[in-house]
Amino acid sequence: MSELLNDLKFRGLVNQVTDEEGLAKVLEEGDIRLYSGFDPTADSLHIGHLLPVLTLRRFQLNGHHPIGLVGGATGLIGDPSGKKAERTLNTADIVQDWSNRIKGQLSRFLDFENEKNPAIIVNNFDWIGKLDVISFLRDVGKNFGINYMLAKDSVQTRIETGISFTEFSYMILQSYDFLNLYQNNGCKLQIGGSDQWGNITAGLELIRKTEEDSKAYGLTIPLVTKADGTKFGKTEGGAIWLDAQKTSPYEFYQFWINTDDRDVMKYLKYFTFLTHEEILELENEVATAPEKRSAQKALAEEVTKLVHGEEALQQAIKISAALFSGDIKQLTASEILEGFKDVPTTEIEEDEIGLIDLLIQAKISPSKRQAREDISNGAIYINGDREQDLTKVITNEDKIDGKFTVIRRGKKKYFLIRYVK
Repeated sequence: MSELLNDLKFRGLVNQVTDEEGLAKVLEEGDIRLYSGFDPTADSLHIGHLLPVLTLRRFQLNGHHPIGLVGGATGLIGDPSGKKAERTLNTADIVQDWSNRIKGQLSRFLDFENEKNPAIIVNNFDWIGKLDVISFLRDVGKNFGINYMLAKDSVQTRIETGISFTEFSYMILQSYDFLNLYQNNGCKLQIGGSDQWGNITAGLELIRKTEEDSKAYGLTIPLVTKADGTKFGKTEGGAIWLDAQKTSPYEFYQFWINTDDRDVMKYLKYFTFLTHEEILELENEVATAPEKRSAQKALAEEVTKLVHGEEALQQAIKISAALFSGDIKQLTASEILEGFKDVPTTEIEEDEIGLIDLLIQAKISPSKRQAREDISNGAIYINGDREQDLTKVITNEDKIDGKFTVIRRGKKKYFLIRYVK
C-alpha cells in the first residue's frame, strides 16, 4: 500500500474507497490529479470544511496535484446531502462574491506556486454555466436512471419531507463536474465528506458510461463528530469560521484548547501535520498526565498557526495567558477587543467616574449598597488588580490605550467599559 494511504489510515481519514487496491496502485505509479468541491453557501469556509482542504494538502505534500473546485454553479442549486429541508437560494451576485472569497481562503492551504505539482482552483460555473437545457438533458441526464438516483441516501432522506427537482438534479451536476475534470484536467480522484459518497459514486458512474477504459476513484473522509454528542464546529456563538473577521484567532484558539480528552487524539490526527511519532507521544501524555493538557495545547497551536499564521497564534496565546493570570494591563486595545468580544459592554462618556457609580451604570452591581459591599469584600478587580478603595475614581491611568477598562466581579464575571467622546 502507498505511504500516503498508510498515513491517511493512521489518521482515520479513510471512510470509504471505491477501489482501494486500484487507487493504491496508481498512487504508487506516480502523481495523480484529485479534487474536492466547496459550494459557496456562505462568505467563508468553516472548520467543517477544513478536513477535505487539509486532505488535499496532504496529497500535495506527497507530490500529487490538488484541484480546489469552487461551486459557483452548484452553489446556485443547493446540495441536498445531509440537509433536512430545501436550502434558500442565493442570487448570482452573492454566490459570485462568496466564490471569490472561498478561492482566497483555499489559497492559504494549497500551494499554487509549486513548480513540480502546483495546485489549481477551478469554478464549475465556467462549464456548467455554458450548458443549454437540451444538451444537459440529452448528453448528461440520459445517463442517470431515476431508480438509481432515488436509491441514493441524499435523496432518500428527503423523499418524505420533500425535495425539489432543482436539488434532485444536484447529483447530476456534481457528476458532470467530475467528468469535466477527468476529461480536461486528467483528474482521477474525487474526495469529500462521507455525506458525499452518493454524489461521488454517481460521478464515477457517469465517467464509466462516457469514457472507455476509464480509471477514476472516489474516497470519502469521515464526518467529524464529538464524543459528547454535540455538533463539531459549533459553539454558543455559532459556527467556527476560517475568516478571522467572523471568528477571531483568539476564539479559534480557544475552541481547540477546550477540546474534550476523548476527542483530542482524533483531532490531532485529523487536523495537524505532526508526525506519527509526535502524535503517539502526545497520546501517551494524555493517558499518563491528562491534567497537563499537552495534547490540547499542541492541537490549538498547530491548527491556529495553520489557519491564521504564527503572529495571530502568538497573539491568541498572549490573550489566553493574560486572562488566565488576570494580568489584563499587558494587553493592547485590539487584544482587549478580541479577548472580550462577547462580554457585557458599557459605553461611558465621562473622562472620570467614581467606581461605585461605574458599577451601577454598567450593571455590575445592582445597587450602591451592593457595590460598596463588593468593593469592601475584594470582589472587584480593575484591569486585573483588586480594588477595595470605596472612594476610587476611574481616571486615564485605568484606561488601556485610553479606550477600555476591564472590570471583573468575583472569579469569572468580566465586564468591558468602552470610553466614547
